Amino acid sequence: MLYEEILSAFQEESVKYVLVGGLAVNLLGSFRSTADLDILVEMDNKNLAKIVRILTSQGYKIKQPVDPMGIADAKTRRNWIKNKHMKALNFYKEDEFKEVDIIIDSPITFKEAVKTSSPFPYGRLTVTVASIDNIIKMKKEANRDIDKTDINELVRIKKVKGEQK
Repeated sequence: MLYEEILSAFQEESVKYVLVGGLAVNLLGSFRSTADLDILVEMDNKNLAKIVRILTSQGYKIKQPVDPMGIADAKTRRNWIKNKHMKALNFYKEDEFKEVDIIIDSPITFKEAVKTSSPFPYGRLTVTVASIDNIIKMKKEANRDIDKTDINELVRIKKVKGEQK
């Protein structure tokens, strides 16, 4: 399974996260191609430091010209959001075409997301996925073409599941 090594390490290290991007949309019932892993995490400095250590130990690098461990400092994160207009810290593994986005500026907090999240089987793991409504809120703010497509698909999935009139 794609990213199973990262998600397994997250589980072993008790990282607090929920899936929110394309992989989450797929687990909720869509069939779109996605190559990245988007996660909303508890913005606790220790939790963030664990994530950076896991990703860098597995050969991931960052695209932005910053020290990745800066994400584990609340003041630095606020500066990135305010002055660099950063929404996510992107890690990539070029030789494998893998990317992981740690969302740092979101209309939904981790605390809000985890309240209505659901567990999903993923290979030999169980992962936590944000609710359809929370993913829609996040995608409305991002407002890219792929997000608009995902919103339409998520609304359709809600109707099929009988979650919406």
